[in-house]
Formats: sequence, structure tokens, C-alpha cells
Amino acid sequence: MARKINPFHEYEYPPFEGFPADTLSFLRSLKRNNDRTWFNNNKARYVENVKFPMETFLYHLRERLLRTIPGIDIDPKKSMYRIYRDIRFSKDKRPYKTHQAAAFTFTGGHRNHDPGFYLHIEPGNVFIGGGWWMPEPSKLKVFRKALAEGYPEFRKILARKKFESMFGGLEGETLSRVPRGFDAGHPAEDLLRYKQFLVSTTMPSERILDGSFLREAADVFDTMEPFVRYLFSHSR
Repeated sequence: MARKINPFHEYEYPPFEGFPADTLSFLRSLKRNNDRTWFNNNKARYVENVKFPMETFLYHLRERLLRTIPGIDIDPKKSMYRIYRDIRFSKDKRPYKTHQAAAFTFTGGHRNHDPGFYLHIEPGNVFIGGGWWMPEPSKLKVFRKALAEGYPEFRKILARKKFESMFGGLEGETLSRVPRGFDAGHPAEDLLRYKQFLVSTTMPSERILDGSFLREAADVFDTMEPFVRYLFSHSR
């Protein structure tokens, strides 16, 4: 287990050598036993084999990305989403998520509303994505105005060979026509119609069991960084 050392990180994390095999086993079991009694009886297992390994991973990911992505804001604890579902307004009353996820952005941003980076782990699928999931209307308006003029730079980012190879292309919901305030036939019409700006890649969940997953994930985030930074810097 970790040892307390300072108020910022609170713990000294061990080297990342891969997630334990029980990370995936626990999440599989949770999917079959999504109730409070089972979870409470297995909470120590969750903390030891899911929560703490994710904190350890995020700690080392932060140390690595700080060398390549200026201004990245990752906190081992705060960047990780809680396992508890918000069921107050949901018909689905299952109390727990059956995946472990984390999100982070640049200093000064909000991980749920500003462009950022996302990691999702569940049995059978590791999902690494980035972009802008829930743009606030006022910020989206600012970004579209900037994009209408600066679209050549944005297209260059999307067209980079490694970027295309890794992510395929831009994803997200789109409008059926160019948004109000922009002319039909604008050279960036296809981009201006996006309501979300997302890219993603997946890999087998077993990859997280190897220490090399840290390097692989960092490479994905490094590759998407110019895309996310463009979104972030032009929406403020």
C-alpha cells in the first residue's frame, strides 16, 4: 500500500507495473452483482485492486505527460470518476458503474465542460478519447467563430499521418446544416456543423495488465494533444 508523504499527493505511489488481474475480475463480478450488499462486502477489494491502481497509474501518467504536454492538469484522486452512479433522476437504479474512468484537461479548465482527455477501463474494452463532449453554448459560439477563420490550422491537425492512423477522424454529433451566422458553402462548413468534437481509440482490456500500458496510453494522449489544445485555446 501507499505511504503518506505530503499534502499534495497525500501518498507515495509505487511504480506502475500494470493493473492487477483482479481489476477486470472485480468489474466483471460487479456487473453481475450490482447491489450495495455485495459491494460493501467487497469494498476492500475494490480499493486495493481497482481504485488504488488507477490512482497509481494517473500519478505516473501525470509525471510522464508533464514532460510533453505543458499545462496538463492531472490529479491522481480528483481526475478519477467515482464508482457510484447518480441515480436520483434515473430509471436505472443500479448503484455502481461497471467501469473505472478518469478525465483531465489543462490548468484552468473543467473536465466535464471544457475540452480534455478521457480514459475508460472495463472488461473487454479500454477506451481512450479526447476532445469536447459537452460544449457550453456560449463557448461553442466563440469556438465556431475562431474556427471559421482558423480552420486551415485545424484541418492540418486532423490530417497528420499519425493522428489519422490512430483515431481515423473526427467524431461527434452534427447539425443538419451550417449553424446560424455562417454562410452555406463556407469552406469550413463541415467542421462548423459539429456540436461535439471527439476522437478516440480502443484496445483490448488485457493491455492494462502490462506495465507498458503507461507508455501506450501516454502516446495516445500525446498524439491527440494538439487537437485538444486547439479546442481549448480557441473556446475561451
